[in-house]
Amino acid sequence: MRFPVTFGFESVEPVHYFFEVLAFFVGVRLYYYLKKRTADPISNINRLWILVGAMLGALLGSRIIAALETPSQLFEMTWLTFYQNKTVAGGFFGGLFGVELVKKIIGEKNSSGDLYVIPIIIAVFIGRIGCFFAGITEPTYGIETTFFMGMDLGDGLKRHPTALYEMMFMLFLLFFFWKIKKVELINGDRFKLFMVLYFLYRFGVEFLKPFEPLFFGLSSIHWSALFIFVYYVTFIKRIFKRVSQ
Repeated sequence: MRFPVTFGFESVEPVHYFFEVLAFFVGVRLYYYLKKRTADPISNINRLWILVGAMLGALLGSRIIAALETPSQLFEMTWLTFYQNKTVAGGFFGGLFGVELVKKIIGEKNSSGDLYVIPIIIAVFIGRIGCFFAGITEPTYGIETTFFMGMDLGDGLKRHPTALYEMMFMLFLLFFFWKIKKVELINGDRFKLFMVLYFLYRFGVEFLKPFEPLFFGLSSIHWSALFIFVYYVTFIKRIFKRVSQ
C-alpha cells in the first residue's frame, strides 16, 4: 500500500471525508438501534437536548484542544484554520462537558453516557481508517521508529502508524465491553470506564507522535487526559477497590 491512499482522486481529502461521514452515519444509526432495545430512563426530549449539548461541546472542544496542540502558532491562526483543525480527544473532552452543562440546565439527574459507548467505539474505528489512509497528510502519524510495525506513510520514513494503533485499540475496547455486558455496573459507569481507558491510551500514544509541548513537556492531549483522570478520580478509586476485592 502506498500512502496517502487516494483511490484515484487527486488528493486524499475525499477519502478522508468519506470515512468521517460514514463514521458519523454508522455511529448515529447504531445509537438509535441500541436505544430502541434499551430501557432508557431519560425522556426523548431530554435525550435530544443532551445530544445537542454533546455535539456542540464536541465541535468546540475538538477545535480548542487541536489549536492548543501547536501553541507556537496560536496567535497566527485564522478562523478557517481553527475550524479545520480538530482532534477526537478534544471532541470527547468538549462533548462530556457540553452534556454535563445541558443536564444541569434541564435538570436531568440520570447518567446518559452508557448508550453512546459502542456507537462511539465503532465510529472512531471507521474514522481512523480515513486517518490511516491519509498517511502524513493527516496529523495523526507517529514518529520515526525501528519497531516492526513501522510503516512508510508517504515520506520515505518508517513511522509508528498511530491511526492503525487506535483502530486496534478500538477493537480491544469493543471486545472488552462485549465481555462485560452482563456485569452489573452503576448506570453511567460504562461510559466513565470508556473515557478513562481511552484517555489512558491517548496519554501513552501521544509520546509516539510528534507533538509540541503546551506546559511542562506535555501536549494539550496529555493535559486533557490528566484532567479526565482527576474528573473521574472517585470512579477510578471505586473501580480499583471493586477489582481488588
